[in-house]
Amino acid sequence: MAIKDRIRDFYNRFLSLSGAPEEIARAMSLGVFIGATPTIPFHTALVMVSCLLFRQNITAAILGATIVSNPLTIPFLYFAEYELGVAVLGMSANPFTVAGYDIQSILEIGLHILYPLQVGGLLLAVACAVPSYFLTRHAVTRMRTRHAEPVEPSP
Repeated sequence: MAIKDRIRDFYNRFLSLSGAPEEIARAMSLGVFIGATPTIPFHTALVMVSCLLFRQNITAAILGATIVSNPLTIPFLYFAEYELGVAVLGMSANPFTVAGYDIQSILEIGLHILYPLQVGGLLLAVACAVPSYFLTRHAVTRMRTRHAEPVEPSP
């Protein structure tokens, strides 16, 4: 499927979402929040459970998670999250070298990477989710106004 077709498909799905603009925007921002966290193997499951728990539009949330977390953005997203976490925590960047191949050495490197990744991920998720609410609400309102059926004046 060509990129142009994917964009058109996304646009059509976005237009067909049911609910008030605020409801769609809440679900989209929930999906963006989850998509921006470094929980990649669990995004879909987390979106589904969160939407059922908070009674949100699952389709809008999945669209939000997919916009943020996709094969093109994941490497940049995770790198930014790690660097942000390192900066906020005041840690030195890990050179990603293993001193030994025993379990203890591997766990130490894992924690040195996962802790700043999670902290940076949560901060970046909030930084992405909040504006996505307002952008989505505005976009839904504008698109619906543009695609609304014209009302004929009554005689």
